[in-house]
Amino acid sequence: MDKPLQMEGSLSVDEQAALEVQELLAVPRKATIRDYVNLAKPGILFSNLIAAFGGYWVGWGSSGETFSYLTLLFTMVGTALVMASGCVLNNYLDRDMDTKMSRTQKRALPTGVVTPNQVLIYGIVLGVIGLTMLFFFANPLAALLGVVGLLVYVWIYTAWLKRTSTFSTSVGAISGAMPPVIGYCAVTQELDAGAWILFGILFLWQPPHFWALGMRRKEEYRAAGYPLLPVVYGDHITKIHMIRYLVMLVPVSLMLYLYGYVGEIYLLTATVLGLIWVFLGFMGFKTKDDDTWAKRMFVYSINYLPILFIVMILDTVRV
Repeated sequence: MDKPLQMEGSLSVDEQAALEVQELLAVPRKATIRDYVNLAKPGILFSNLIAAFGGYWVGWGSSGETFSYLTLLFTMVGTALVMASGCVLNNYLDRDMDTKMSRTQKRALPTGVVTPNQVLIYGIVLGVIGLTMLFFFANPLAALLGVVGLLVYVWIYTAWLKRTSTFSTSVGAISGAMPPVIGYCAVTQELDAGAWILFGILFLWQPPHFWALGMRRKEEYRAAGYPLLPVVYGDHITKIHMIRYLVMLVPVSLMLYLYGYVGEIYLLTATVLGLIWVFLGFMGFKTKDDDTWAKRMFVYSINYLPILFIVMILDTVRV
C-alpha cells in the first residue's frame, strides 16, 4: 500500500512524535527535596562540620566546662544551617556564571528546576534559623562569627571579588575558616590562642585546595569569566602561591601542640601530613603533567583535613 501523501515541509508521524518528546524533555521537571539538599552543597557541609566538631571538642578540652550534648547539637545544626545558607546564596548569585561551566550547568538553578526567588528565600531562611540557634543555644560570639563568615562569603567573596580579583580565594578563605572557630567559641566564649590557631589551619588549607581544582578546571573558569589565579597568571605562578600557604600551614598546625591543646599523636600526624603535602607541592615544579599533579594535590587536600581533625579530636588534652 502506498504511503499517504505529505505536503512539502510537513513532518511524518514519527518525526512529530519525536519532536513532542523533545518538547516534553525541555520542560523543567518539578523540584525535589534532593534538589534543595544539593543547593546547600552537602559535601562542603560534611567536611566543614568535622572541622566545627573538632573546634568544639578542642574548646571543651581547654575550658574545663562540663560537656553539654545539647549545646553541641545546637552548635552543629546552627553552623550547618549558616554554611548551607552561604552555599545556597552562592548558587543564587552565581546562576548566570554557572550556565557557562560544564561542572555547574546541570544544577537545579541553571536548568530552571527552581527559580531564583525560591533559592534566595531558601538561603535567607536557612541563615536566619542557623544564626538564631547559635545566638540563643550557643552564645552571641558564636552567632557573630557566623554572621562574619556569611557576609564575607556571600557579599565580599561571591558578589564582588570572585568576579573581579585573583585575591578572591584568599579572602574567601576567611569565611571557610569560621566553622572550627564557631565550634570552639561555642564552649569557651572567647577568641583566645586556640581559636586563632584553628582559624589559621583552615585559612591556610583552603587556597592550595581550591587552586588545585582551579588548575584542572582552568578553561571552564576562563570561559565563565572568573579571574582565578591559574586563569590570570598560569600554573607556575599558582604553584608558587600554593607552596607559600603549605609551608605556613605546617608550623601553624603544630601550634595546637605547642599551646597544649593536643598530644604527641596529633603532633606526629600533623607533621607527617604537612610535610607530605609540601613535598607533593614541590614535585609540581618537576612534573610535565600539570593536570595529573593538580588532581593528586586536590585529592590529598580532601583527605588531609578530615584526617587531621579526627586525630585532633582523638588526641585532645583535657585540662
